[in-house]
Amino acid sequence: MAFWMVSTALTGVAFAQEGSIPDEDRATADITVTATRVIRDGYQAPVPVTVLSGDALAAKAPTNIANVVNELPAFAGSVTPTTATQALSAGGVGINALNLRNLGANRTLVLLDGQRVGAATINGWVDVNQFPQNLVKRVDVVTGGASADWGSDAIAGVVNFVLDKEYTGIKANVQGGITTYGDNESYNASLAAGTSFADGRGHLLFSTEYAYTAGVVGQGGRGWYNGAKIFNNPAYAPGNGQPRLINSPAVGFNNATPGGIITSGPLRGTYFGEGGTPLPFQYGLISGNFMQGGQWEYADFSTTASLAPKSKRGYVFGRASYELTDNIAVFAQASYTKSKSRGSVGNQWNYGNITIQPDNAFIPASIAGSVTSSFSLGTLNQDLGPIIAWTDRSSWRGVIGASGDFDVGDRNWTWDVYGQRTVNHFDFEASVTNTSRYRQAIDAVRNSNGTIVCRSTLTNPNDGCVPYNIFGTGVVDPNARAYVLGRPYGKNKLTESVASATLRGDPFSTWAGDVSIAAGIEHRKESINGSNDPAATTNSYFAANYKPTIGSYTVTEGFLSAVVPLLKDSSLGKSLNLEGAVRLADYSTSGRVTTWKAGLNYTPIDDITFRFTRSRDIRAPNLGEVFASNVTSTGTPSDPANGGVANTVFIVTRGNPDLKPEVANSLGFGAVFRPTFLPGFAASVDYYNIEIKGSIATIAVQDVVNQCFAGNTALCPSVVRNSAGFISEIRVQPVNLAKQLARGIDFEASYRKSLDAISSGLKGDIFVRLLATRFLKNRFDNGVTKIEYAGTNSANGNTAGLIPSTPKWRYNFTAGWDNDVAAFALTARGISSGVYSNEYLECSSACPTSTPTATTINNNHIPGAIYFDVNASYKLSSAVELYFAVDNIANKAPAQAALGTFVGAAPLSINPALYDVLGRTFRAGVRLTL
Repeated sequence: MAFWMVSTALTGVAFAQEGSIPDEDRATADITVTATRVIRDGYQAPVPVTVLSGDALAAKAPTNIANVVNELPAFAGSVTPTTATQALSAGGVGINALNLRNLGANRTLVLLDGQRVGAATINGWVDVNQFPQNLVKRVDVVTGGASADWGSDAIAGVVNFVLDKEYTGIKANVQGGITTYGDNESYNASLAAGTSFADGRGHLLFSTEYAYTAGVVGQGGRGWYNGAKIFNNPAYAPGNGQPRLINSPAVGFNNATPGGIITSGPLRGTYFGEGGTPLPFQYGLISGNFMQGGQWEYADFSTTASLAPKSKRGYVFGRASYELTDNIAVFAQASYTKSKSRGSVGNQWNYGNITIQPDNAFIPASIAGSVTSSFSLGTLNQDLGPIIAWTDRSSWRGVIGASGDFDVGDRNWTWDVYGQRTVNHFDFEASVTNTSRYRQAIDAVRNSNGTIVCRSTLTNPNDGCVPYNIFGTGVVDPNARAYVLGRPYGKNKLTESVASATLRGDPFSTWAGDVSIAAGIEHRKESINGSNDPAATTNSYFAANYKPTIGSYTVTEGFLSAVVPLLKDSSLGKSLNLEGAVRLADYSTSGRVTTWKAGLNYTPIDDITFRFTRSRDIRAPNLGEVFASNVTSTGTPSDPANGGVANTVFIVTRGNPDLKPEVANSLGFGAVFRPTFLPGFAASVDYYNIEIKGSIATIAVQDVVNQCFAGNTALCPSVVRNSAGFISEIRVQPVNLAKQLARGIDFEASYRKSLDAISSGLKGDIFVRLLATRFLKNRFDNGVTKIEYAGTNSANGNTAGLIPSTPKWRYNFTAGWDNDVAAFALTARGISSGVYSNEYLECSSACPTSTPTATTINNNHIPGAIYFDVNASYKLSSAVELYFAVDNIANKAPAQAALGTFVGAAPLSINPALYDVLGRTFRAGVRLTL
């Protein structure tokens, strides 16, 4: 029965009818603890909760359990190793951060055993890689606002990883994997052990794991990459019927090649190949920095980016608990996680903007006589190698606590307290050019002795500059390469301290049963202390100019939750329960804020339950948004208050200590159907609507100026003018001006049947399960631009989970068979087709004049995808089980999602957040249980 995934979106009724639930998935009464703070036997909370059992997670044989969680349709836009390959500044390379409803990973609260976990990045992402994965008993996914129960960040919902704290025995797992292309090899070995002591009053747990993934650089021979990009149509003119944009394959630079290309003067179009040999370049259709056709593959910048980073991870976890008396128990647990990731971001390009002087000593002799003046050159700097990003993480987490119960009269009360401290260190660095050294080194001349030196060395012989040959590939002196390459770094220490106390009980009864309450108080401190390469502070590097963040805040919260039964076995229905919760939080940075939740659960007959929730939820600004240090640069925005004049001004990018929490108003209602005439079947449908006001976003420099001029007074303090009335400084910082809307419908259905009930000669059970989400709205409005992302499958920006492209449909269907010895399941998972942008208008001819909200394009379609996975297991004995799994058994290639023509876009014209980019992947292993 290894593949059954029970969902309390269905099993709110099922837990009242446990006879229909497979034995291994029957949960104790604390199954409801994630949906509500109230623990009550048989109670079903009004918010949908999907539960993934430990057996279901193991059956998929994932390299990380986040992979299985992310297959649930309610998740979209999660940060994964394949989507965060370019998340340099956020320090997100190699992590797994969950994202419900595509509202952002920082709006999904992730818990471990109902307790908060410290963020792994400055933007508040929690890394699931840090959890003891071989002790996870189940994963509860609450798809509804839960801030009143759990606090900040639970706007989209809560994901709670519940550990098997009573595990007894020894279990080990060894697993290996590889793609059909022979790359991204993965290895995983884990061990867990648990035992009781002191006649069962105490319990010890231990867990450890090591995991390794080789990663993939470029497409790795996959063959599907076609250089698709979206570029400005050079033939377009208003009213001539041409589309404004062209979506086409075979697009690359026209002004940069691996070894450099001359982009001005009489030698324009001469590029430098292996050994510096000058060759004529074949241009295609030119548009800006790009071209379609010609030698596009030679001039492409994307193929050195990683599809998946190389990573290794290890952890150790321990827990001890002891019953001091029959009514008091204490526990202590500690864990340590260490991980390292390495990924390639792409080439270090200079597209046609390098000035070469005519006396440059490295100009090939065959053309030197034709060079009489300076010229421009562009290059992909192949000899420098791609940008390499390293991320090194370590996490310490300790928790101590106690729980117990006591009687007041004939009423029993339970309590629990705990203190938790998490310290996350994450350090990142990159191999990139120091731009000033690079410019200095490529300006090479001969001195009076005929030796090639940097021009700067002629006047400063001790400057240490090493001349760099920019003409061709395979020509760079290793010493010159070492001189121009830097290793900018950022070091961060994130600390979270939590103290919590909760009291639960049934203080009195109504005509329909006991009233249950939970009340508590929590105090939390979050802090960050960062340092960086001093040269990065002045933006000295081509990329990865990390900035330090230093700051802290505290919050003290009190909460009260209650369940009030209104009907029980009445002529009006089987049951009706009212649930309410309220939480008051006092932040040291932003003051007080109140969240609340109200819900109803109504079961008119045994076959059906209706549910309704309304909540007010929040997300407090994270440490990065509040405390990011000032970074000063210059810019030339136009000033509409002074006739559009554009003067050079200071641009100060910083955090905003005046930010307030985002506020979300959430509505959800649905029904659960479990017919008594069809045992083993359950279905549910739920509607959700989440509206966020005061969403935190950063407004672009020019938009800040324009919006202030247009009367948006909230932005005017960011525009600083001198005594003459001209702009002297613009402050770019996150502000509470944006709005977000997420709306959709969740569907779920499952059926399980014993074959023995059909025929006594048949063994085992068959089962099917369908989950689907229809995304109706996913709108973002920053006060300047309103964008609807529902129905979009585009790639731009998704490398860091920043642009919430969301297909209209996501679905997951599983069918299989199992018995006590063997199991087999087939899964179909997929997404619907979509568009690049809902603001695009597709046409190839007779196009109307393009506008910002109806930009014409020749192709606005991105195909959907369906992937088939298979997994199976067989028990050789009670102690040994063999298993295997194959993802994407048809080796379906990802849809080509053309990029916009901007450097730094997602690599390889794909959207790794939506499509399988690695191809068919095999995993196999053995489990030992003693």
